[in-house]
Amino acid sequence: MKAPPSTHLRRAPPPAAVPIKRRKLKPPPPPAASPCSTPPPPPSPLLAGKADPSAPWESPTRSPTTRRSLAASFCSSSSAASPPVGDGRWEPLGIPRSELSLSLTLPTGQTFRWRKTGPDQFTGVVGPHLLSLRHDAGDEQGGVAFLLHCGGGGGANAADPARAALRDYLNLGVSLAGMWRSFASADARFAELARRLAGGVRVLRQDPVECLFQFLCSSNNNIARIERMVAAVSAFGEHLGTVEGVDFHRFPSIDRLAEVSEEQLRKAGFGYRAKFIVNTVKALRAKPGGGAEWLHSLRGLELTTVTEALCTLPGVGPKVAACVALFSLDQHHAIPVDTHVWQIATRELTPEFAGCRLSPKHFGRVSEAFVDRFGRYAGWAQTALFVGELPPQKALLPPPPANVKKATKPRKEKLERGRRPESPSSPGSW
Repeated sequence: MKAPPSTHLRRAPPPAAVPIKRRKLKPPPPPAASPCSTPPPPPSPLLAGKADPSAPWESPTRSPTTRRSLAASFCSSSSAASPPVGDGRWEPLGIPRSELSLSLTLPTGQTFRWRKTGPDQFTGVVGPHLLSLRHDAGDEQGGVAFLLHCGGGGGANAADPARAALRDYLNLGVSLAGMWRSFASADARFAELARRLAGGVRVLRQDPVECLFQFLCSSNNNIARIERMVAAVSAFGEHLGTVEGVDFHRFPSIDRLAEVSEEQLRKAGFGYRAKFIVNTVKALRAKPGGGAEWLHSLRGLELTTVTEALCTLPGVGPKVAACVALFSLDQHHAIPVDTHVWQIATRELTPEFAGCRLSPKHFGRVSEAFVDRFGRYAGWAQTALFVGELPPQKALLPPPPANVKKATKPRKEKLERGRRPESPSSPGSW
């Protein structure tokens, strides 16, 4: 007799585990591409997490052991290189090295959007134009030439709009030769600087929106992190092309930046600056006519009025206001005062403050001292002296005379919760 079939049900094997997908932060949908746009790269890794800043950079123009700018680690280099517009010729700007030294102007803390892409060559964005600049090795005067990668609309005259935008950006309407002679006759230290550097340090005339948000990233920061943050903000703009493995974007509009959340920026490593950026965008959008028009309207006003207006924006104090005023709003006598400028001032202009700690009450006195010494272009003199303090240039100059009073190391002040000091902590940033 057969046993009845078992009524025991065999348990089905458990289903395979479904992997949990981590949510990645993505930038808003890209804006409409211009005719010269290349296919956009994948979203910047900064928007999904932090990159390893110690990764080596193998560059055609640098040693494999050289640490790259941190901005590069946050921009994908998977896009194809952008071909030059037109016939691909380098166009002369008609200006010698003594009037524009690229290495003394572009990577020295006025802007954080240019990258070195070859010997004596830098690549960056001016408005809708992606350009490379270099000194002509065959020119005895080291004349500057530019190559247009994107912008201008093509055709035989494609470079003309880029040339006009570039001349405005580089402030080429202001001549350095007579200005530096005047500065050298007024100040012995500047005379030594002029003799060793032979000119070339210019003050840029940037777009005010671009300049403002760059310096919101600069407070209490260093060059590497500022470049990284500015590259991340720029990545929300239109992708213009890739040069030597580096992606370049048009700087986003204020409306475009309004789509970026504070949470995104904080997760990207902006820290307390994230709140300032988001709230500044809101404040600018509320201005009559829009924030860009309001910022441009500050050009030509009195410096005190410009400073007061800028300081109404979240995260903007006297130093950031002075940087924006000098580097984008035609305030040629604005003096950004940080610890490095303070050292110059106490050594050369206001020795009575040697040994004192830098405080907001000293800002006005230092500015007055620079203007008294150098006149209405005092900001240009201060910029040159600042560049002269950076290690590559400082090595060319004799050591400055020591003050009678030894300056004490500034003590760390107790900070209000949620507040940070405005001054950057390393040379090369304001």
